[in-house]
Amino acid sequence: MGASMTMLKGTNVPVAAQAVRVELGWRTTPGAPDVDGSALLLVSGKVRSDADFVFYNQPVHASGAVRHEGRRSVADGVTDSLAVDLERVEPAIDRIIVAASADGGTFGQVTGLHVRIMNASDGTEIARFDSADATVETAFILGELYRRQGAWKFRAVGQGYSSGLEGLATDFGISVDEPQHPQQAQQPRPATRVDLPPPPQVAGQHPQSPPAVPMAPPAPPAPPAAPPVAQPVRLTKVTLTKEAPSVSLAKQGGTSGTMRVNLNWQVRKQFTGWGSKLGRAIANHADLDLDLCALYELTDGRKGVVQALGNAFGALGQPPYIHLDGDDRTGAVSTGENLTINLDQKDRLRRVLIFVTIYEGARSFADLHATVTLQPQHGAAIDFSLDECTVPSTVCALALITNNGGDLTVQREARYLVPERGVSPQRTIDYAYGWGMNWTPGRK
Repeated sequence: MGASMTMLKGTNVPVAAQAVRVELGWRTTPGAPDVDGSALLLVSGKVRSDADFVFYNQPVHASGAVRHEGRRSVADGVTDSLAVDLERVEPAIDRIIVAASADGGTFGQVTGLHVRIMNASDGTEIARFDSADATVETAFILGELYRRQGAWKFRAVGQGYSSGLEGLATDFGISVDEPQHPQQAQQPRPATRVDLPPPPQVAGQHPQSPPAVPMAPPAPPAPPAAPPVAQPVRLTKVTLTKEAPSVSLAKQGGTSGTMRVNLNWQVRKQFTGWGSKLGRAIANHADLDLDLCALYELTDGRKGVVQALGNAFGALGQPPYIHLDGDDRTGAVSTGENLTINLDQKDRLRRVLIFVTIYEGARSFADLHATVTLQPQHGAAIDFSLDECTVPSTVCALALITNNGGDLTVQREARYLVPERGVSPQRTIDYAYGWGMNWTPGRK
């Protein structure tokens, strides 16, 4: 047996053991959420039915190959384990996802999260993967056991979800029921539509003995999965908040291709009196024109701006590797303002500040509801909403993208700025973020 190895994300190791123990571990800290382990048995990327989901409410797979063994306290924290008998895994199953979900918080609050693969026969550690870069996620795919040319391997994944166990399970084909009464405390954990078989009859047990917990009448056979056409696995959006404002693009799978940045908006339709500032500000909101812009700094020191003003639309295939689409005045979700960043050239980007200005149609962002979505070509979408604007702002810093050792980090800014008299919105944003550029008047 070779020595154990600590794995990097995306790497894999052979698993020669006939059976393994998959142990998720973390440190206990005040205020941190509970963590639960689970497994999904997949055929070509999807479960065959809800029975292929092994978790705390359905702890044993029908084949007996995977069992959720539960939590136990250890010297430096807590573990939650899964037992996997690789020899009993049905031939059709080609992948077993090893996942973790946080109950009552995010993985950014969990310290020391890791997964260990151990030989079930002698307890030796085959591999270990430590996940240390979580932020807003409430579910994580830590790794996967998969077949390759008749043998099993384990790959370290480290992919986060913001939608908890339900979102993760749904993406792999599990049908999840929403709680009927979300505010009731009797069901603190997500429920999945899984019809469990009745418990086996114990010898000597009276057949008429009532169950300890009232049971619902047997459900009819589950209908076919709701979508008639199977959808590809799609990652759920990660939503940035004030409390958890940043996320790694590499962790979300956004390491290559392009990333589309979209701003869409709508005017809040409220009735607050004919004489209100709202009524005056948005009476002609059809003429509202917001401009999505980007300040950039390249690793060679060059700086500039991408914006419609002055027709500085940029380019994807050459510096600045950022391109602004055509100007949109509707704010429609399907279009809105868009720019694209070339992630294949991310090593040439030192920092990019996405911001928005009001070109015409309003004197501030007050009473506008705007959402920013960053969609990498490969990986989870990242989105956030702007807070309510309470100052006479005509320029708002949306997101700061920073190169950290080759990985781009997206930081939610959502920062409204008020230009001083005679100072342009662009110069105002430059001053606030220390870009140090010279500005001249421009027009569209």
